[in-house]
Amino acid sequence: MRYLGLLLAVLPLAGCVRPAEGRALKDLEIGKAESAGLAVVVEDGLGAVRSVESGALTLWGNAPVLRVRATPAAAAPEWWTVVVRNAMPDARLTAEAGGELLEVEAGPTPVPTTRTWRVRLRPGSEARLLVAPPGWDAPEPFRFVALADVQEALPRVGDIYARINQDPSLRFIFFSGDLTERGSREELQEFQERLEATSRIPLYATLGNHETFTLDLPYYEFVGRGSQHFTFQGVHFTQLDTGNGTVDPLVEQWLDGWLDEGQDAVHVVGMHIAPLDPVGLRNGSFSSRNEAAALVGKMARKKVDLTLYGHVHSYYAYSNAGIPAYISGGGGAIPERFDGLGRHYLTVDVHPAEGVRDVAVVRVD
Repeated sequence: MRYLGLLLAVLPLAGCVRPAEGRALKDLEIGKAESAGLAVVVEDGLGAVRSVESGALTLWGNAPVLRVRATPAAAAPEWWTVVVRNAMPDARLTAEAGGELLEVEAGPTPVPTTRTWRVRLRPGSEARLLVAPPGWDAPEPFRFVALADVQEALPRVGDIYARINQDPSLRFIFFSGDLTERGSREELQEFQERLEATSRIPLYATLGNHETFTLDLPYYEFVGRGSQHFTFQGVHFTQLDTGNGTVDPLVEQWLDGWLDEGQDAVHVVGMHIAPLDPVGLRNGSFSSRNEAAALVGKMARKKVDLTLYGHVHSYYAYSNAGIPAYISGGGGAIPERFDGLGRHYLTVDVHPAEGVRDVAVVRVD
């Protein structure tokens, strides 16, 4: 019965020939809004526009760095409050228009991952805003968390964040899908409220099959794109929507470009359902073995350094065509029987010149 929701979720997209085509098209809409005298574009869709009101813009970031184009109407206010939720705790805002810096004032920080500024825009002129922590474009080593599959364990996820908070070197959480049990508005709102209340670092997600169980797919409104690419401190990150056990051809076109961008750099790729399941008996991989082999081969030829997956509620370390691969579905969803692992996450040490230095399991239970 759990997968009945998946069937129902695709019915509104019956006009789409491919299972994930509708979601890929939704990706193209993320980060764009026009309301209350302000036109907004978050470049590459790396943030969701949560609200635009007179003199106030609120975004939900889904990457460490956001570039935003904001154009106020001629009659719009000059001063705008910009709130970025799920931001890097040390993020700063710089703004310019016509090659000149704009006035920016720092505002209150109610929680570590919510950043607030006031910026003086020029009505009728496009402003370019950059929200980023210091040194984001400098090639330096760093550590991040890999996590997936919280689902029905949402009320207990604070335990995981509390454990992550004990390591001040961790910069963000790279989440490989299944945030909640059914992907409803109420569940996603609770997920984000618990994240903000407990975690000192942001969480950047792709969706899982459970995010497709709600008909209107509120994931896109609350979180952002299902497939995206960003860079941080010289390392490339790609997240792919594999919620149907496939990669839509449109997403594969984007992936080709992202693989080219990251070919000569360290490149980490994450998705929910792995192309190939190392055990192979659990419906935990792509439905087409030919598609799986083609995707893995493509990533190998483009020198991807690390692949991270969820969906299977346990931990497996293996290799796909020479690429280190990890399944880590330890966010609290019903675990595999008898493995004894329980809730867990991975810490990943990356160096932009040396590659992936270390991947370690941290047990929470």
